[in-house]
Amino acid sequence: GGDHTITYPILQAMAEKHGSVGLVHVDAHTDTGDKALGEKIYHGTPFRRCVEEGLLDCSCVVQIGIRGSSYDPDPYEYCREQGFWVVLAEECWRKSLVPLMEEVRKQMGDKPVYISFDIDGIDPAYAPGTGTPEIAGLTPAQALEIIRGCKGLNVVGCDLVEVAPMYDVSGNTALLGANLLFEMLCVLPGVKTT
Repeated sequence: GGDHTITYPILQAMAEKHGSVGLVHVDAHTDTGDKALGEKIYHGTPFRRCVEEGLLDCSCVVQIGIRGSSYDPDPYEYCREQGFWVVLAEECWRKSLVPLMEEVRKQMGDKPVYISFDIDGIDPAYAPGTGTPEIAGLTPAQALEIIRGCKGLNVVGCDLVEVAPMYDVSGNTALLGANLLFEMLCVLPGVKTT
């Protein structure tokens, strides 16, 4: 629930307990802007604020499904400068993400990891109920591959954000969001799924 701003205080609390954490971030946008309309805290800035406060282990941040228009000729420069692994949506088209997640697990090791899933990472054909839809996104099956691919990681928390049911009269976005949250709960350490 809520917009992606909610991840910022959650990661502040996580850092108090675990120190800097790794991040599996699924989204259409990097959410590393500096400010909008003069504000430094809004749904497009949480991960820049987290970097500034040392809440993230930047060598263990992967952003998956990134795409969309930009006012910047190099919209991913900040992320690359921080050491983030940015996986553009077009790198995911027409393929399984199981191999990608094998690489993510190797990179994360036993580091505490937080999963942050913005529903607009999914293509609006499947999840139109969001405030900032971007075409050519991930499929629900790929979303499951990402989340299930986190099994075995030291997942210390997770969120699913930006669901706006009023923009989807079918209810499919909310249904997908609820199922993705259930899947995240199933990959928490110690949860038995069989």
